[in-house]
Amino acid sequence: MSNPSSAAGIGATNGFSANGNQPVEYRRVYVWELPVRAYHWINAIALVTLCVTGFLIGHPFRLFYAQEAYQQYWFAWVRFFHFAAAFVYVFNFLARLYWGFAGNRYARWTAFFPFKRSQQQEIVDVIKADVLETKMHGPISTGHNALAGLIYFGTFLVFVFQTITGFALYSSMSTSWLPRMFVWVVPLMGGEFSVRFWHHLFLWFFVTFVIIHVYLAFYHDYIEGRGTVSSIIGGWKFDRVKKGDK
Repeated sequence: MSNPSSAAGIGATNGFSANGNQPVEYRRVYVWELPVRAYHWINAIALVTLCVTGFLIGHPFRLFYAQEAYQQYWFAWVRFFHFAAAFVYVFNFLARLYWGFAGNRYARWTAFFPFKRSQQQEIVDVIKADVLETKMHGPISTGHNALAGLIYFGTFLVFVFQTITGFALYSSMSTSWLPRMFVWVVPLMGGEFSVRFWHHLFLWFFVTFVIIHVYLAFYHDYIEGRGTVSSIIGGWKFDRVKKGDK
């Protein structure tokens, strides 16, 4: 068995048995590199800020209304934090695009596309296990499973749409070069009302995504017991040792 303090790998015996009384052995695997973890947490903070401020922009609370103009400046701060979080989100996303080519195999873009037959079958298995709950988990991926990778890629596409429509709305009140790049979007989509409608609608996509994402992270951590939640902090997961791997 490996040295438990080894940085390259850990042999660990848990309280469950794989076959009869044979213990299950795990090794420590470095999955999420520092740039991926930094992207995740910067992205999480920016996304929550965007959702909260975006909701307030679309539905301002009457509680904060005041008769005097100087007492209502809170809304300007809401808009400022929304715009600031949007810029952080964009440049953080560009860094993640780069790391999709420079990172390890768990971070690369190939992990997000289920081209292989085994990945397509894994999508079916994950749906049966996590959604329909008609079967137990089969082989467990060390990084993202195929369904998660595909969904994450879908969120990237939605984010691109939110970026385009958000900067399009901002272009009418800004002289900055970045928002002005998207001024053409407003007439293309039929006016600011239409752009604002779709931009606000997809806010709820991200709200739903965050709720499901957090739930599944803790669910898989509990079911698999491989450090799913802690891995996005430290980068390490525990992978079951297969025969012949030693």
